[in-house]
Amino acid sequence: VMELPAYHWPTVGNVLRSMWERASSFIKKAGTIILLSSIIIWLGSTLGMVDGSFGFSPDMELEDSVLGMVGNAICWIFAPLGFGDWRISTALITGFIAKESVVSTLSILFGTTTALTSLISTKAAAALLVFCLLYTPCIAAIASIRRELGQKWAIGVVILQCAIAWVCAFAMYHLLMFL
Repeated sequence: VMELPAYHWPTVGNVLRSMWERASSFIKKAGTIILLSSIIIWLGSTLGMVDGSFGFSPDMELEDSVLGMVGNAICWIFAPLGFGDWRISTALITGFIAKESVVSTLSILFGTTTALTSLISTKAAAALLVFCLLYTPCIAAIASIRRELGQKWAIGVVILQCAIAWVCAFAMYHLLMFL
């Protein structure tokens, strides 16, 4: 015969202590990763080609920065989806830190909503929304996957989610073409 312990209502102190321990643990782990990622994005946007040499300049055009060069290097991947501009590619890169940063990066890079809407069609915008919805979660979630399952699984999850997002966005863009 198995005996169960007596059940009691939890005390407020125990609940608050448990909540504090778990929240502070998450903030330490996720906050560290987010801070490091933000520093890398900042460095990528401030380092680049200045007057023919590689260096730092606050007056540099963002397209000439390392982040802009990476955006230019991968923008061909998104061209079949209808949004092959380097600025959108750059915004998707910053989305690895947090999905919310995609919107803020787009607003910084384009300046006005009319500049963005003049570049991207309605069906391309729908494809962009589908891609943003489905591509890999923020870097803190990836780090959690890596910690729990290992590096190979984390890389596999990122690749698989990006591939699924690309295929679904491609289907959305080309399906809306016929509507």
